[in-house]
Amino acid sequence: MSQSTVQRPVRAVKDTPPPPKHTRRRRKTKERPQQFRGLVSPHTLTTRRGKIVYWTVLTFVITGFTLAFVFPLYWMVTGAMKSPDELVAVPPTFFPKELNFSVYAEAWELLDLGTFLKNTLIYAAGAWFFTLTFDVAAAYALSKLRPVFGKVVLALVLSTLMIPPMVILLPAYLSVVELPIFGWNLLNTPWAIWLPAAANGFFIFLLKRFFDSIPRELLEAAQIDGASPMRILWSVVLPVSRPILGVVSILAVVNVWKDFVWPLLVLPDSEKMSISVGISSLSAQMPQNVLIAALVIASIPAILVFLVFQRSIMAGLTAGSLKG
Repeated sequence: MSQSTVQRPVRAVKDTPPPPKHTRRRRKTKERPQQFRGLVSPHTLTTRRGKIVYWTVLTFVITGFTLAFVFPLYWMVTGAMKSPDELVAVPPTFFPKELNFSVYAEAWELLDLGTFLKNTLIYAAGAWFFTLTFDVAAAYALSKLRPVFGKVVLALVLSTLMIPPMVILLPAYLSVVELPIFGWNLLNTPWAIWLPAAANGFFIFLLKRFFDSIPRELLEAAQIDGASPMRILWSVVLPVSRPILGVVSILAVVNVWKDFVWPLLVLPDSEKMSISVGISSLSAQMPQNVLIAALVIASIPAILVFLVFQRSIMAGLTAGSLKG
């Protein structure tokens, strides 16, 4: 009896071998608690003190950034309704004594803002058309057609992003005064705004990145059906590229609308001036509150475009970042 009782545990150990080393390692990794690396751990956020600190910091940051961006707009709108004496008062008043909205009508008439807005609308519409025409064609060629020296051309296009705009201001102005090859003078014409606006390396880069994310099988299927490259661009690529086309359109219009230095150089005629140059040229002859009212009117279109299409801007900028 004593021998059998001693041998049975030995047999049990032999019949059930220990688990392999890799299974033991897996069990250990599964049982190991998850580690969170961050400034504040999730456990701290579940406590009462953590929630109070979290919401306090979040509210302070959101409020601070909101005031930093919105307060200048509020100061501009209320400053237009103040009298010239209120504008120079020390300490300044944060709200006008009287809500005088007639100053906006006065600014519209005295500065002839209707003419300036019409000119700027023409410049922005033409820049939008030529930007989409040339930049979409260039991005499509570099992304899908892939010419022989496509990488070299893309490198040259991206290299223009490293050059400060003020450096190429003089060569661009000389090109507008006497257009190469043709010798035309484009001063005081919309072409002086349209053509430089279309030559934008950043837009070409955005469009190319989005076109790269389009599956090549989709284009090959269209080629099998007998579609030409131009037909593929019009019927396949452009319909699926609406997000990035919307972003490029918005940025192109806003760039022309807010530009000042280039229109000041190429549009010296008072009847051809854009809204920013026109207000600046008449600023010395107008009261300060009327001038601020004109700036408010000039800012409304750009602000509305941003507020309406802000989701499209973010969606379009991130649409071609991942393939899949």
